[in-house]
Amino acid sequence: MAQPTNTRFAVAVHLLTLLAGSPGAWLDSQSLAGSPATNAAHVRRILGRLRSAGLVRSQPGPHGGWTLEREPGAIDLSLVWLAVNGEDPVLGVHVPQPDCPVGRRVHRNLLALDRRALDALLTDLRRTTVADMLEAEADRDADAEPARAG
Repeated sequence: MAQPTNTRFAVAVHLLTLLAGSPGAWLDSQSLAGSPATNAAHVRRILGRLRSAGLVRSQPGPHGGWTLEREPGAIDLSLVWLAVNGEDPVLGVHVPQPDCPVGRRVHRNLLALDRRALDALLTDLRRTTVADMLEAEADRDADAEPARAG
């Protein structure tokens, strides 16, 4: 299966779910980087975008780190998508030769299709919050625990 070229959204959701699972705690970027198997600098870049969107806050210093700015249930995944990707194209739309009439029409049509795809994506992402992601993870962990004899 082909891998996406941009994993910012997936890493952002992962980080927010980690923060949601540690309410009130300040987690440093080095600690956060281990779970999504990325580096602390990448984590800080993503968290910086989330901070700019008002989803997380940071505190410098030896007892600092990152924490959620909002309740997990108030962070729907469309907010996360927009924070890390903005309105960048969802599809890989190329720029045609300027003197190609077919290319110009195809480009214009693909841009319109891309906007519709983004709208559909955001509509679907609005249905899921970080709290939902945390709850789904907790449910999966509970299902994985061995049954206890009693």
